[in-house]
Amino acid sequence: MARKFNEENERIKRRYLEFLREAKRSDMATVDKAGEAILRFERSTGFKPFKRFHIDQAIAFKRHLSNERNARTGAPLAKATIDSTLRMVKAFVLWLAGQPGYKSRIAYADAEYFNLNAKDARIAHTARDAIYPTPEQCRHAFGLMPSTTPLQRRDKALFAFLMLTGARDGAIASLRLKSVDLVQGCVYQDAREVKTKFAKTFTTWFFPVDAAYLEAFSDWVTYLRKDQLFGPNDALFPKPLMGLKDGSFAALGLSRETYNNAGKLRAVIKEGFINAGLPAYAPHSFRKTLGLMANDHCKTPEQFKAWSMNLGHDNIATTLSAYCPVSPSRQGELIRGMG
Repeated sequence: MARKFNEENERIKRRYLEFLREAKRSDMATVDKAGEAILRFERSTGFKPFKRFHIDQAIAFKRHLSNERNARTGAPLAKATIDSTLRMVKAFVLWLAGQPGYKSRIAYADAEYFNLNAKDARIAHTARDAIYPTPEQCRHAFGLMPSTTPLQRRDKALFAFLMLTGARDGAIASLRLKSVDLVQGCVYQDAREVKTKFAKTFTTWFFPVDAAYLEAFSDWVTYLRKDQLFGPNDALFPKPLMGLKDGSFAALGLSRETYNNAGKLRAVIKEGFINAGLPAYAPHSFRKTLGLMANDHCKTPEQFKAWSMNLGHDNIATTLSAYCPVSPSRQGELIRGMG
């Protein structure tokens, strides 16, 4: 069945999404999520015109979300999902209240009815302990990864690179060979070409981790440059070159292209852990592992700052709060141990 829509709603939505993109400088992922949230709200109203908005629609939408189920798992929607959806629709209604043709129909205060109740809001914003691998688990999984074929070598080098840099998977997917300096032991993440968070340009120096990681990654870069004759603008972790083999579509080797997103690279890392009998840790979890390793390597505030900068953080507090949490009981242990 064709999707229902309201032409007038579509026009004002396009203007709002353009506002997010051009005026608020939101990235496309954020813009897309806002569009999905607004569409979700429209569905709950039967695609009624936004000019006929009433606070009862906001109240009913909250009730609708609380009863909705996750399409994949069948479980109720997480409070965090409900909260973020409501926040995005609230922001849209606030903007709408200031637009010609809507000012007389929607009050700014109407948007407040999209607020989650205080109890559910606390649940939505409660920090959860992120699961992450220990350095020993990483070394175990890495050691079991095969390295016979070019793609297997790529996958193992990818694992090594994550331990060496803690780079975000989106950035890794877009990296090219010219970003890597094996002599200096660093990678230059140029936001003009690399998909870094907040389009930030910075240099990451290889972390002091097990030498096996540097060896595997260095061998991979040398293999690409000398054996595969890859140039500076070719992918650091390329897609497979697909073609016909024995009448079937198969990987024939390595292309020179980067991946459009990190989906495949995430799957590679998760599979590496699963094959080692461990939980399916994602690439981002390496950042937590490396963040906690700072406790073993950093002895001065200056060293902590350098470690934080290496993870792409401007403020050391970001690293400490995100990757080095201290429970109240541990707080007591640490303070008592300082005497």
